Amino acid sequence: MQALIIGGGIGGLAAAIALHRSGWRVQVLEQAAEFTEIGAGLSIQPNALRALDALELGDQVRAQAVTDAPVGTRRADGTWLIRNDVARLTRRYGTWATLHRADLLALLHRALPPQTLRPGVQVRQVRPDGTVVHSGGTSTPDVVVGADGLHSITRRSLWPDAPAPRYAGYTTFRMITAAYPVEGSVESWGQGDRFGYAPLADGRIYCYAMVTAPPNSTGGLADLRRRFAGRHNPIPALLESVEPDAVLQHDTYELPDLSTYATGRVALLGDAAHAMTPNLGQGAGQALEDAVVLARSLEAARTGDTTVVQALRAYDRARRPRTQMIARRSRQLGAMADPARLPLAARDAALRMAPASVFVRSMHPVLGWTG
Repeated sequence: MQALIIGGGIGGLAAAIALHRSGWRVQVLEQAAEFTEIGAGLSIQPNALRALDALELGDQVRAQAVTDAPVGTRRADGTWLIRNDVARLTRRYGTWATLHRADLLALLHRALPPQTLRPGVQVRQVRPDGTVVHSGGTSTPDVVVGADGLHSITRRSLWPDAPAPRYAGYTTFRMITAAYPVEGSVESWGQGDRFGYAPLADGRIYCYAMVTAPPNSTGGLADLRRRFAGRHNPIPALLESVEPDAVLQHDTYELPDLSTYATGRVALLGDAAHAMTPNLGQGAGQALEDAVVLARSLEAARTGDTTVVQALRAYDRARRPRTQMIARRSRQLGAMADPARLPLAARDAALRMAPASVFVRSMHPVLGWTG
């Protein structure tokens, strides 16, 4: 049986791997001229690592990543708001893995036969029967997976009445700095902004900043340096070591809840189905989970025990409640970090009074996924 994946990002490639290993003939259509990744770093949390284990790639990821749990969250002056019990987090949920996104994409590419990857193909329309009209002609596979991101043509084709993505109220910057000694993965919450940093295996530091701003605001490294000049160490030093052309900026959007992730022979996956804010760091992780569950659901269709349509309905029932719950939690965490919604003093007092054990338990619905 044939599967066509639209989109060659983390979720699309993971779905292709899972289906290929289940016996499907797979093709991945990517509109870009090459399967490349220009992003910065990525923190893969324990649930996502278990999904990579199911793809037989988890150990390879761990081998080239920093595998420490996050240390915690500080105020702008450096005072701890949340100091994680790192050992307890690791015992309960497993390891984290922080690496460059390009390294993960390279692993996913190598796990697929080269002939399955078709770059430079623009998808124009997707139909419920699985017909895909694209710049290379027309394809009629047994199943179509729309892994084509926030502005998914798959979703626009088959969910024309679905709400458009909505702006979350802040813009996000990502960058890699020169090597610098840091205590581990830390996030710093200020007045209308947040800054996070995490070490990579080669000593460089993955950094990100989220700044409350209207959509389409301009910004750059000079603006970030001014904004965070008074922040606790090592944030100013990290920003000083960044090259101006190494800063990526994207306005932050999320997708309102869909009523289903499947229609006919077509399913949505990753951001195309449930684009969420980055506050929990679960965007890529949920796409990886989607890929594993989708392949397991479709296995019954490949063996003739059910139909593709029924298998995709099972995938929808398994994934939609969980991903929409996580998107909601991520949105709520973003609201907690926004002083316009929760006064700074009240937020800081509540976080500092909460025992570390409460934080560990609160993460179970997100991190405790086992497939």
